[in-house]
Amino acid sequence: MSIDEHIDRVWTDSIEPALVDYIRIPNVSVAFDDEWKAHGYMDAATTLVADWCRARPIEGMTVEVHELPGLTPLILIEIDAANGGPADDTVVLYGHLDKQPEMTGWRDGLGPWTPVVEGDRLYGRGGADDGYAAFASLLAVEAAQRAGYPHARLVVLIEASEESGSPHLPTYLDALRPRIGSPTLVLCLDSGCLDYERLWVTTSLRGVCHGVLRVDILEHGQHSGVTSGVVPSSFRIARQLLDRIEDSATGTILLRELHVEIPADRVEQARHTATGFTIADDFPFVAGARPMTDDPAEQLLATTWRPTLSVIGADGLPANERAGNVLRPFTALGLSFRLPPTCNPDAALAAISDALTTDPPYGARVTFAGGHGGPGWNAPSFAPWLDAALAEASTRSFGKPAAAFGEGGTIPFMGMLGEMFPDAQFVITGVLGPDTNAHGPNEYLPLTAARRVTACLADVLRAHATR
Repeated sequence: MSIDEHIDRVWTDSIEPALVDYIRIPNVSVAFDDEWKAHGYMDAATTLVADWCRARPIEGMTVEVHELPGLTPLILIEIDAANGGPADDTVVLYGHLDKQPEMTGWRDGLGPWTPVVEGDRLYGRGGADDGYAAFASLLAVEAAQRAGYPHARLVVLIEASEESGSPHLPTYLDALRPRIGSPTLVLCLDSGCLDYERLWVTTSLRGVCHGVLRVDILEHGQHSGVTSGVVPSSFRIARQLLDRIEDSATGTILLRELHVEIPADRVEQARHTATGFTIADDFPFVAGARPMTDDPAEQLLATTWRPTLSVIGADGLPANERAGNVLRPFTALGLSFRLPPTCNPDAALAAISDALTTDPPYGARVTFAGGHGGPGWNAPSFAPWLDAALAEASTRSFGKPAAAFGEGGTIPFMGMLGEMFPDAQFVITGVLGPDTNAHGPNEYLPLTAARRVTACLADVLRAHATR
């Protein structure tokens, strides 16, 4: 049986059924479930993944679940070098098993915790982001060993707080640093792609800051006909405060602490990639709507190297069918900032908090609570051996050479590990295409692409061991 046949068989017979069970578990990330431990969903997902990994026929493998007090669990897998690979060299493979919340708008017959296979798509929350990573990583190792490919010592880390900005991961990295060693290669399956015709490698990731802006103006609600015109609307005050942060006409972020100079090579990369892709074409605009810019290169830079603000939640606003003529006492808005890859998230968070809370209009009580941030990441240049290996692996599995682009999302682990191991090479890849709807309704995992990426990982492990 060839390596591709083995990968296809295990995906069909074992991984897809395991992912179906995984999708059914509503293990939303810690930021969205204060009672995550009591609910038991995170433990259920961790057990499912760890048990599947333990059952794989991989030589020299140990699987451990670590859980430090008060923190979400982490799966640590160590695999000895095999088939003559270097035992004194280490490759780290990374993924996560926590999920984003449900989100509304799922089409009939689908739901976040209802796995459905339609053709080449496995629908449900977390299958593509990032439940498949642990399974695909282990299968790549298994397939490599069966084919006689050499590989170095391997460390697989599957964390459970990534969708909250990985707040628990630094403690584990410190505690497990002697076990992790000094990797020369890091492989991660938590990123995206612009199509499913080749292996896409991520060259940068944006950082992130989150927090809740709350404006209180009254102790309790009042009849709007009696108080409006004297008592300012808490929503209008929130709008004024956001105007300190963002130009509402253009979306430009006004705080200098959130901007960086875009490296010339990343600008050129965006221009090159844009010759074949206009990413806005893949977004589900309503009829007549248009993107903020029509320039394909600027679209790529806007989603990778420019800061943005998204209002992602609100409290204090009743549903329209239950909204009386009341001047509400408060408005609370959940704010999510995406930061350029090399932006300091702590400095950005401090600047945001200062801008929102200093000298509040009308003396309102203004807070910016729960603020936390995660670093972005800018990849080091590929070593010649890795550049060649990626091209060869992609050509063998997809029929086309690999391509690279910057990613607008955030994987805080990459920034953390990049700082710890500045000489390591990084391969950040994945199957989150523009239509897979990660974090949104109708999220799905493209199954054929996931199998091909699995095969690419096995080839890269071999190339690393023989470089």
